[in-house]
Order: sequence, then C-alpha cells, then structure tokens
Amino acid sequence: MTWFEPPPSAEEIPVLLNSPFDADAPEPLAAQAAAQLMAQLKAREIAPGISTSLLHGPQGGKMFGVLVVKDRENRVGFLRAFSGQLNGKWELPGYVPPVFDQALRAAVEPKGEVTVKSLTARVEAEEANPARLTLAAELEALRQTQQAALDAMKEKHDARKRERRAQRVRLSPADPRLDALDRQSQADDAELRLLKTSGKEERLRRAAPLRALERKLRALRRLRHIVSLEVSRQLYDTYLFENALGNQTTLRGLFFPHVPSSGTGDCAAPKLLVYALRHGLKPLAMAEFWWGAAPPGGARTEGHFYPACKDKCGPLLPFLLNGLDVRPSRRFRPPSLSPAPLPVIFQDEHIIVVNKPEGLLSIRGTDATVHDSVQARIRAQFPHATGPLIVHRLDLETSGLMLLALTESAYQSLQAQFTQREVKKRYTAILDGVLNRDEGTIELPLRVDLEQRPRQIVDFEHGKPAITTFKVLSRAKGKTRIAFFPLTGRTHQLRVHASHREGLGIPIVGDRLYGTPHARLALHAEQLEVRHPATGAAMLFSSPAPF
Repeated sequence: MTWFEPPPSAEEIPVLLNSPFDADAPEPLAAQAAAQLMAQLKAREIAPGISTSLLHGPQGGKMFGVLVVKDRENRVGFLRAFSGQLNGKWELPGYVPPVFDQALRAAVEPKGEVTVKSLTARVEAEEANPARLTLAAELEALRQTQQAALDAMKEKHDARKRERRAQRVRLSPADPRLDALDRQSQADDAELRLLKTSGKEERLRRAAPLRALERKLRALRRLRHIVSLEVSRQLYDTYLFENALGNQTTLRGLFFPHVPSSGTGDCAAPKLLVYALRHGLKPLAMAEFWWGAAPPGGARTEGHFYPACKDKCGPLLPFLLNGLDVRPSRRFRPPSLSPAPLPVIFQDEHIIVVNKPEGLLSIRGTDATVHDSVQARIRAQFPHATGPLIVHRLDLETSGLMLLALTESAYQSLQAQFTQREVKKRYTAILDGVLNRDEGTIELPLRVDLEQRPRQIVDFEHGKPAITTFKVLSRAKGKTRIAFFPLTGRTHQLRVHASHREGLGIPIVGDRLYGTPHARLALHAEQLEVRHPATGAAMLFSSPAPF
C-alpha cells in the first residue's frame, strides 16, 4: 500500500468506481497513483534490484495497474500490480501477489509440467523418427512417380483421341472402321483404369507400416492434450475469487463449460481487485498502463492507459465487481456532427464521390444508438439508389475521399477494381516525430487484436497481407508530413504500419489507439484514381488535407 501524501479531500474521492473496460482518461486519483509508479519506472527500477531494462527487449514490455482504495479507517492509498510474471517471478516487493493459492499450485504445477514435458519429448521423438520420415518420403516419391506415369498415359490417350476424331470426320457412318476406333477408345479407358487401380493398391500396401507409425504419433499427441488439459484444470482450481457479495468461484467454475485462455486471472486488474476485497479495502478508482517496448504485434505505447482486456477479463471482472458501486461503462461514441450535406466532389447517375469529415462513420456502427454515417446520409439523399452504396470505407477518425456506387452494376464494377488492386489511393498524414527515411515499402500482415478490439496487431502467422508504400513530403518542428499509398485495404493499415516498430516506428499525430490522442487524427484520403464503372474512363479525384 502507498498512502497519498497529503491525503485527498472528500471532493477528490470518487463516488463510483470507474469501469475497468472504459477507454477514456482515468480518474484524477488513479492518474496520480499511476504517475507515481511511472516515475519509479522512469528511474529504471521496477522493484529493488530489478531494472526496467528487461521491459525493453524483443518480447516487449508489461501492463501495470494501480487501484486507489480506502481502508476501514478511511485512509486513502493505492495498490500496484503487474500482469503475469515479471523477471520470471510471480511476486515482487511493492506489488500485490497473484490470485492463485501458491501452496496448491506448487503441489500441482511441477508434477504436471514434468508429465507434459515427458510426453512432449516422446511426441517430438516420434515426429523425428527416421523410419516414419523415410516411409513418408518413399510414399510421396511413389505418388509422384505414379502421377507422372498417369499424366504421360493421359497425354498419349489424348493424342490418340484427337487422331480418332480426325479419322471419324473422314469416314462415312456405315464404315466398319468406326467400330475399330470405338474399341481403341474402350481399350484406352481400360488401360487408364488398370493403371489407377494398380497404383492405388501399391500405395495402400506401401502405406501400411506408415499408417501404424502415424497412429502411434496421433495417440501420443492426443494423450499429451488430455494430460495437459487436466493439468490446466487443476491449475484453474487454484484460483479462488470472492466478490463483495461473498460469492465464490474458481477460474474453471467461472468459465465452465468453456476453457479460459492462458493467463486468465493473472492480469493486473483482477489481481488488484482480489487483493483489495480479501483485505477489506474499498476500491475507488483503477487504471492500467503499458510500460516498455511495444509487444511483437504492436498496438501498445509506453505510458499510455488501456482498458481491461475483453478476452481474459471480460467474463472475470464483472463477477469481481458485483456488489461494488461501479459507474456504467462509457463506450466510445463518435462526436456529434453537423447534419449539413456532405461535400460532393463528383456526381452522376452511376457514382458519387464525397469528402468524409473526421468523426463520421462510413457505415452504421455496432452501437445501435449511433445512426449517423456516410451510408445513412447518402441513402437518405438517394432513396432510389440500388445496391449497398459503400464500395470502400474510411476509419471513423480519417477524413477524405469516399467513393459510393448508386447502382448495383456500378457497385459490382468498382468492387472488382478494388479487389484486383486497380484503384490507386493516396493518403496524407503527419507523423508524431521525424522519420529519417525518404521513401520505402512496408509489408506487415495484420489481424484484429482479440483482447482489444478494434485494435489491429502484426501477426506473421495468422495475419492478412498488408502492403503500403510511402514518401516523405516535408519535415518541420519535430514532425514529418508523409504520403501513403496503400496497395491493400486492411483495417487501420496505415495507422499500424506507421506506429509499429518494424514499420516506421512513429505513430500518426492524434492516433488514440496507436499513439497519443489529440484534437484529431492527422490522416486524410487525399487522392483516388479509378475507372468509371460505365464508360471505363480514368478518373482522378483530389481533396487537399485540412491540416
């Protein structure tokens, strides 16, 4: 516990605990507590004898949390926590301990790890079994040889077929030689069937010993999965949660019949709440922030506050918060904009190009109470338009050119151009720093961050290809004006490619998700080049950036 000095006044103490899922700025007391912890981290000390340098390695930093609490004597202070382990340890001086029962975990984990590691060694040995690999290679070679023979026979038969077709054209319908040609065709079919049948029989005979080894490998993998699952279940039962109402549950009981994600219960937020409730402390305000290098996937910035994760903490925190006075979660809502018609850059009976303002959705969002969008406005303006109108989208916070189709045929034509990457797009942005490269190409595959939607992360295994070329336009006052030319159209592509350490490593000015919030996101769709869906004529539309 760290006590506030001087103690906060009654007016400074929150009446309701903020929702940990809120993405807005933390309560002032929570921000003050976080500032104290950040100051310690800036001094390069996580705990006595442990330097923050370990948070700036390839694996990235760590999420830290603070919880402002009041004790039974009405003294106000705050608790500190970190997510998961730090420096290979669950406990460090000055931070709350993990939730799980350490004695129970010590009885389960080592034995379970030994068993799972032993099974993993057996699986790996069987995967590397020379006999299995040799049989698999021989079977693959046999398949290729048989396929080559089959292809050669088909080619020979096709040549014969063409020759027979040419002969039939020259013969009269009553010519007896037609029967001979039919018999030749039947003989070719029989020869092909015989080759296929004999090949299949040989493969089955040669594959028999391999199938036995594959069954053994599958059985070992299945056994490892069953044992690993049972060890995980035993570990889940070492987590006991009790909320302010006195209700109790284990991690396994809370998620049943589903299986919790790895690391559930080890985030900073549940650690803080569990410790406070166990020690009779009243939670008042909470905040979580990232410290250290961004993780490999990106989407985290040192010193920035983040809401609790939805994947692990989504089901857990509502249970812990039950019985506490908690402010309802405040979802992010787009700003109210003028209902004035959108600026039209071009319009005919097939398409319309508008200049979307920053803060307007392209299509209706997931929040049913938010109806305003480019799609809704154009639909109201053109009630007889056919098709879905929207051909491509811009982020809520991005301004600039949007192309819409007023007919179904125009929509299909434009969609094909976008799919085949024929549409040329140019965006202008201002980076929140000086880029030392003049031009280049960024290729970082992207996927949604399952724990922090709608953020996107870089994932070289599961991400979708995303390619952006760029060219620096100018540098001034510690900022860089840059032109982006996206060759693909992934969600938040330019924002992630700018901010990620393997991209430009500098976020766009005003990026609340990947950088520092500001008056607006300095990203604008400035040019759009497309073929007219009806005439095929090349068309270039422009809209200068408003910043």
